[in-house]
Amino acid sequence: MPQPRLAGRYAKSLIDLSKEQNQLDLIHADMVRLQMLCKESKPLLNLLRSPVIKADKKLTILEQAIFAGFNQLTAAFMRLLVQKGRESVLPEIAVAFIEQYNQINDIHHVKLTTATPVSDEIKSLFAQKVKEAISVKKVELEAQVNESLIGGFQLEFDGNLVDASIARDLRDIRKHFEQNIYVSDIR
Repeated sequence: MPQPRLAGRYAKSLIDLSKEQNQLDLIHADMVRLQMLCKESKPLLNLLRSPVIKADKKLTILEQAIFAGFNQLTAAFMRLLVQKGRESVLPEIAVAFIEQYNQINDIHHVKLTTATPVSDEIKSLFAQKVKEAISVKKVELEAQVNESLIGGFQLEFDGNLVDASIARDLRDIRKHFEQNIYVSDIR
């Protein structure tokens, strides 16, 4: 069960601790890596969320498989979570940490969805235009492909959606034909 408040609190604690030790950027890199591991590895998620596997067994597996590549502070934090029985919240903590880090550093996440893959040049152009439009320092652009858009693009940022896709245009045209507002003018 998702626990965003708990994840946010743990993430805030880790941010405060990493600021004290001047390791915020290093811990951020670890959290990005952990988030990617959790997205790509279903067995890792199953291990973290399993109520059947004992904490000491989880700790042994995580020590051998994951902790070696992380910063000492990150590894110690994850060990503490396992010991306290909070390892199932670890993926959410990584997400919350990244969100809080982005907020601290005024980094805005932007998602660009197109019908076909776009070049790095076009991605940087979109990032630059978003920076200018909402006047922010840094933009982190994530590009996705969704063929159902047919053409054009969708841009999501700060809870807003700019939909300039052909699929949306076709839906709008369909609505106009379904309303049939011109029939009364013909008779």
